[in-house]
Amino acid sequence: MQHDLETVSKSLPQNSTIKVLGLASYPEAAAATRFRVLQYAERLKDHGIDLDVSPAINSKAFKTLYSHTSMVKRASTVASAILKRTLGIIGLRKYDLLFLQREALFFGPPLFEKAYMWFGKLPMVLDLDDATYLKYDSPTFGKIGSKLKFFGKTDDLIDRAEIVICGNPNIAEYVCSRGAKSIVLPTTVDGRIFCPVKSNNSKPVIGWIGTHSTYPFLENIFRVFERLAQNYDFKLLIVGSGETAPAISGIEVESRPWTLETEVSDFQAIDIGLYPMFVSNSASVEWLNGKSGFKAIQYMAVGKPFVMSPVGVASSIGIPDKTHFNADNVDDWYVKLESLLKDRDLSEKMGSAGRNYFLEHFDLTKQARYLAGILKDTARSRD
Repeated sequence: MQHDLETVSKSLPQNSTIKVLGLASYPEAAAATRFRVLQYAERLKDHGIDLDVSPAINSKAFKTLYSHTSMVKRASTVASAILKRTLGIIGLRKYDLLFLQREALFFGPPLFEKAYMWFGKLPMVLDLDDATYLKYDSPTFGKIGSKLKFFGKTDDLIDRAEIVICGNPNIAEYVCSRGAKSIVLPTTVDGRIFCPVKSNNSKPVIGWIGTHSTYPFLENIFRVFERLAQNYDFKLLIVGSGETAPAISGIEVESRPWTLETEVSDFQAIDIGLYPMFVSNSASVEWLNGKSGFKAIQYMAVGKPFVMSPVGVASSIGIPDKTHFNADNVDDWYVKLESLLKDRDLSEKMGSAGRNYFLEHFDLTKQARYLAGILKDTARSRD
């Protein structure tokens, strides 16, 4: 059963105060922790909610876990996370609610989630920004890592949650299919931080910002860039691929590592954004449908036009041909990128329209009010 945001946000008096324990697997460096939990902490205080956020590991351990380091260091990181979650059982009774972003630990069955609910007598709100109930082979740890993930965990947590906050309607539909309550709250950014800045690039910069797991999507359109380079002078900026700059005929290519410090400025530095998504052996239709379309929201927040594969919920974000272009195939990618390269006025108008759309539909202050209503409404079940 899906719930309406406006109704829930008005369901409790604003002067009631609750204390919430937020659990996340990963630290601030992980987008899900940063944008689904941490950025709301200050705003929730305005609604009488004290949110204490507890990631299982810190930023240093996060880098260790997913870098090419020794198994001893990785094992130490895992042991530290288990110890932290064990000690966290102490003092649970001071909280009114458990707010769980995906899972308490990045592996294993939901032992700590159950323990925290039982020892603290806490109702749980589960946040799912991704389709974590789908099985996949870990790109870092392979099949062994996938087995340790215990993919049935998400279903168990859905069944135990009082309500599940979903990043998109497709996830909400799955949650409802299990007989659980759901509500859709898209992932967004702070528009005061992700804001338009006029670029002074000597030539247009086409940019992609992602991760090593989504980089193959970009590789699928390298031939589009080669065709464009025959008639247009531009630069390709790649951020977060984990790879060295690829050699693409006729194009200047820069590859940068993703960092928390440069995240916003990287988005602001480009002139045209890229958001390609394609079905592949490692990205099924179901997996793509579970994605939140978050990159489209980030592009619009900084006022950048972009070209996107209209896959899953991404197809419902923005207004095609006004805030961005959709591209269904390679020829589409060429035509749409060419339109933006040869018409700067069109590019600027599209970026401005995207920013206005973002402010209207993804305002963080409004979403914080919705989230506060959900948390307060659920906390009543403890009484």
